[in-house]
Amino acid sequence: MIYNNLIALLVVVLLLSTSSVPDNPMLPLPGMGLIWLGKGLLFYWAIRRLYRPGRIRRVAAYLRAEQQGTILAVACFALDLYLLDGKYYLAAAPWSKELPVLADLGGLAIFFTYLVLLWIVARQSYMEVTDATVSRLGFVTGNVKSNLAILLPWVALSLVAELLQRLRLPWLQKALASPWGEGAIFFTFFLILVIIFPAIMVRLWGCRPLAAGPARQRIEGLCASQHLRYREILSWPLFGGQMLTAGVLGMVARFRYLLVTPALLEALTPQELEAVVAHEIGHVKRFHLQLYLFLFLGFSLMAQLSAYPVTMALWNSKLVYQIMLSLKVDPGKFMALFSAVPVLILMILYFRFFFGFFMRNFERQADLYSCRTMRDISPMVRVLEKLAWLSGNSRDLPSWHHFSIGQRIDFLRKCRYRPWVGRRHDLKVYVSLVLYGLLLGAGGWALWRMPEELLQGAPREKFALAIVEQKVRAEPQNYLWHQLLGDLHAQMREETEAVKHYEQALALAPEDAELLNNFAWLLVTSDNQQVRNPERGLALARKAAAAREQGYILDTLGTALWRNGLKEQAVAAEMRAMAIDPGGREYYRQQMARFLAASE
Repeated sequence: MIYNNLIALLVVVLLLSTSSVPDNPMLPLPGMGLIWLGKGLLFYWAIRRLYRPGRIRRVAAYLRAEQQGTILAVACFALDLYLLDGKYYLAAAPWSKELPVLADLGGLAIFFTYLVLLWIVARQSYMEVTDATVSRLGFVTGNVKSNLAILLPWVALSLVAELLQRLRLPWLQKALASPWGEGAIFFTFFLILVIIFPAIMVRLWGCRPLAAGPARQRIEGLCASQHLRYREILSWPLFGGQMLTAGVLGMVARFRYLLVTPALLEALTPQELEAVVAHEIGHVKRFHLQLYLFLFLGFSLMAQLSAYPVTMALWNSKLVYQIMLSLKVDPGKFMALFSAVPVLILMILYFRFFFGFFMRNFERQADLYSCRTMRDISPMVRVLEKLAWLSGNSRDLPSWHHFSIGQRIDFLRKCRYRPWVGRRHDLKVYVSLVLYGLLLGAGGWALWRMPEELLQGAPREKFALAIVEQKVRAEPQNYLWHQLLGDLHAQMREETEAVKHYEQALALAPEDAELLNNFAWLLVTSDNQQVRNPERGLALARKAAAAREQGYILDTLGTALWRNGLKEQAVAAEMRAMAIDPGGREYYRQQMARFLAASE
């Protein structure tokens, strides 16, 4: 169940990370609250339909319904963020301005509200297909604690990031401002968190040391024979201890824990218990925990690498801006959403297929390690058959992160008679990891060589254009927005559009020196014969200089005079600009030399 929700929870984290706090909400709080409540009731009705009596008869049907309900919860949460401006209201909560990560925690609480509704309804179907007995509170609590294992590292790193930004230590601020300093600092904290995280999780899950007895003695003996060091062997009370599973947490011995649920201990014979523990030892001996970390970090690199071309394509797309303007939405929110969609698709594909490929094959490697340790496949085969039967006849049910139990058993039987099949599987895993490492290395090199100014220039101009056009719609009588549109269109060499917006601004503010100067510069310097108008440009430049004597305004006047054949007056204007603005002396000298060397 933890793995089934992995992708959904990662999507939620991405949505929280990419959504921004709008300046103003689309709806007032009462209206938003009513819509949110109505949506919640619709979600509850849809979940009741998914788990209606008689619909869920097998484990496969239960898992499918859980997946559909989780996807629906993610969709509702996305609407809360992007349609109902949930981040705006979350950011208004106490302490959110000082620690913005608290708004994200509030968002997680909203998402878990949907999941809690899902689990309350799903409990009865779960008990029917697994023959387990678990209280409503125990079922919900078990699910919450299991899923927190995925979210807590992100929450902890977000809090660390917020606190580091607020520490006024000169050396720390200098390190955070350096190109690689911020990444190095957070990577260090990430490693520390990964190392100590198991100790936090076993306490959160309420694990207790496994009581002394034959079961503990067998586990200790097997670990000693395999030279496995660990901190403790724990009883794992997952779903009241009735879940049939075991696990291993921790990459270093000081924080490594072996976990076994009470139900599993009751269901297995001593030899079968050893086979399960040998399977978990196989994960440690094959360094699967470290490789999972490597695969997670690999996704972050791939996501960052893919973000540049995707963002470039979006910011350079006229269609995207036409859609944005027609919908009349906030450009920042629109671009954040559209930029997040490709990363969201990449995340789903990566974890569903790429990460899932390695998970399935790591499990198969652990099965092989167990059989080699036990020197027989029979104990592990009996364990798998027993788990399939006790968990609701799920023998032929595959998942994105596990081969089906039937596939695992068939593979082990092949290995009994053809040992080279197991060796070939190990080789396949190692070659796949090498190829993945080469891919990451190439991606890291590409990211390192990617120019920092890639998103400068035209993409940023188009984004600014969309923002200003939204401001024009909101405040049509504010000349400044029309002037800025004119400036942006002029910068993008869309001079006909620039003239149109300058005219609109001039009608609203005919005496503004900055506006007069910019418009005059366009009229006297344009290469477009339909736009170029030196006579009117000179009139506007004289008016601007009369209103405000600044070096750059006098330079526009000088250029306008020169374009109209008044060389001596043009040189005089540049000399006056030089006297007012000594810092631009070299530029004004070049202008004068240009005026004297040629005539218009």
